[in-house]
Amino acid sequence: MPGAPTPVRELEVDSLPIGVYDSTEAMGSAAALAARQVLAAAIAQRGEANVILATGNSQLAFLHALRELDGIDWRRVRAFHMDEYLGLPDGHPASFPRFLHEHFVDHVPLGEFHPVPGDQDEAEENCRAYEALLRAHPADLVALGWGENGHLAFNDPPYALFHDPRWVKVIELAEASRKQQVGEGHFPDLASVPTHAITLTIPALLAAKRVLCIVPEARKVAAVRACLYEPVDESRPGSILRTVHHARLYLDPASAAGLR
Repeated sequence: MPGAPTPVRELEVDSLPIGVYDSTEAMGSAAALAARQVLAAAIAQRGEANVILATGNSQLAFLHALRELDGIDWRRVRAFHMDEYLGLPDGHPASFPRFLHEHFVDHVPLGEFHPVPGDQDEAEENCRAYEALLRAHPADLVALGWGENGHLAFNDPPYALFHDPRWVKVIELAEASRKQQVGEGHFPDLASVPTHAITLTIPALLAAKRVLCIVPEARKVAAVRACLYEPVDESRPGSILRTVHHARLYLDPASAAGLR
């Protein structure tokens, strides 16, 4: 990957810079190169780096580009992720840790990988333990996306709280999020999708030093438009990124179709 792809359009909405790239692959490559810069700088400064990764089909171009990059000493990187269903059987194809192993973790020699546990019987204890781990290893980088309802991780309206006192919690999944999982092919029907999950909260995600928000695909047009042009509000969680100064939004031609 010789150099960062050049965006075909750049703009800013409030405090959020936005780059539109000419393909999903170019978008993923640009975000991966930005991630490399953050991780390499952290390793140079402290000898280690901490990253929080998202899952879902929208993250594939980014994850595949990132795992192919040279210049990152992955043995010095500690990786977390941001959500997991409660009560899925071990090895279920929709498991988020399994997704990350398949598309990223098994391709790089990570120093540590800490999956969000999905054990239903010890959910609250697991939330407290994962929060303690995150606070002990502050994130240098979080790479995330916006859901079709504008969610960040599984912070769905009406459960998304911009000032949540917790960093990790059990939430009830909104029907829009459950339908998105069916639409992406992870479950055969709505009844098969779990109703609850563990998620990192919005304050936990925004505590990272840098936030890369990677949002491709035409099915995200409505979310992009709402999060950028409607008022910043917990009913559209992704809109919070317009209020911070350490985030960047990456779009492809399809997801950028609703930009003004």
